[in-house]
Amino acid sequence: VQLQASGGGLVQSGGSLRLSCTASGSIFSINVTGWYRQAPGNKRELVAHITSGGNTYYTDSVKGRFTISRDNAENTVYLQMNNLKPEDTAVYYCNAEIPTIATMDPLDYWGQGTLVTVSS
Repeated sequence: VQLQASGGGLVQSGGSLRLSCTASGSIFSINVTGWYRQAPGNKRELVAHITSGGNTYYTDSVKGRFTISRDNAENTVYLQMNNLKPEDTAVYYCNAEIPTIATMDPLDYWGQGTLVTVSS
């Protein structure tokens, strides 16, 4: 299983970006999936996640600005980021909990990271 993230870039404060992350490989289903970010000198933090049932979680700093969604048929999770602020600058990593085909035990997978830079 591999996760491929895309959509990062440079944007001015107040702008928008949409991140995408597609899982490929032997996938029966995806449990919870989401986005983390890591700014220089900081720990990686959870930004948002969405369960297989569609329940969502957002960290307080992005509530009202970011929207997470998923397309189960395409094994893809999206993060729509609006009203971006300089403090949103970070490398964004997608994450997915995917049961193995053989045993259905869930394993954690990570994408390669995509850089989001917000200029003031």
